[in-house]
Amino acid sequence: MTTIPGRAATALVVIDVQRDVMAASVGSEAVIANVVTLVDRAHAAGTPVLWVQHSDDGLPRDSDGWQYVDELVPGPDEPLVHKTYGDAFEGTDLEALLAERGIGHLVVAGAQTDMCIRSTIHGAFTRGYDVTLVGDAHTTEDMREWGDFPPPEQVIAHLNAMWDNQRAPGRTAAVVPTADVEL
Repeated sequence: MTTIPGRAATALVVIDVQRDVMAASVGSEAVIANVVTLVDRAHAAGTPVLWVQHSDDGLPRDSDGWQYVDELVPGPDEPLVHKTYGDAFEGTDLEALLAERGIGHLVVAGAQTDMCIRSTIHGAFTRGYDVTLVGDAHTTEDMREWGDFPPPEQVIAHLNAMWDNQRAPGRTAAVVPTADVEL
């Protein structure tokens, strides 16, 4: 039901499941396993998978920690979007890659819940995409040592609750567990 004409296809978008990001995140083993399941199911269904990889001063491009986790290896024909902002659309070719493939529905998984996941799903939604957040396939780190932040489990639960109630004309937002994702 996307508001983008001629874009009925779905894609799995895997965001920042990188070594250092996941090493600092809660429940990362379960999230990685769920993302692996999603990627395998996307491949079996012929659904495109697009990979997003963040870099900044704390996560330098081409460093060991910047690499995707060992369990996830993008296929040779699968696009890899390099980003330096939270929203994977900002300053990248993500929109062009989605347009080339006729994609209007994004299924999103990865890290970090309160930064890149939140920014990207909102960015996609405001651009007219239908967005499904995989509720048990995103995670974040514990930010409480840097200020008055809630525990990471609450951050994850909050985004799931808020996204499941997101509404706008002509678009859909949903939160579903890995087992219920349709690709």
